[in-house]
Amino acid sequence: MLDLDPYAALARLRPVPPLELSSPDFDAGGPLPAWAWSESRGGADRSPGLVWGEPPAGTKSFALSVLDPDAPTGTGFWHWAVANIPADVRSLPADAGDGESGSLPAAAVTLPNEARLPRYIGAAPPAGTGVHRYFFTVDALDIAEIDLTGRETPAYLGFNRHFHVLARGILIGTADPSVR
Repeated sequence: MLDLDPYAALARLRPVPPLELSSPDFDAGGPLPAWAWSESRGGADRSPGLVWGEPPAGTKSFALSVLDPDAPTGTGFWHWAVANIPADVRSLPADAGDGESGSLPAAAVTLPNEARLPRYIGAAPPAGTGVHRYFFTVDALDIAEIDLTGRETPAYLGFNRHFHVLARGILIGTADPSVR
């Protein structure tokens, strides 16, 4: 683990209040379920369910991303990114990131992950790289939509949502390559 927290740096630039975020499928700081790992590592590439609390007044949409900052890339590895989740949504069920029509609210836009697939891809930390952390992040935004074509990168989404965040929820799951 590289012990970097990319969201701590963002909070120094622009502090935002916390938003409660949890999952019925794993505990904060605990291991991701086996089915949330990549198929290449014996999993099923299924996104865990997520539940978030009541956002602040003025929330018009949510954005979601999953980042592994411990990937040996120098920039981390994006597993999932979704924008324009309607403001009345408070949860996503397990496997909402399957990329199939109807799995997410109609207005939501899923961006390609690092594998260039518009869906969630599971944990696949390489052997010898230690335990990886997966930052599931939900931001409450003060805009109803970020103008996206669906071809942008998760980093592009991060830049554009940064200026509109009213509250942020972060839930960290882990994956240990030595147990797979």
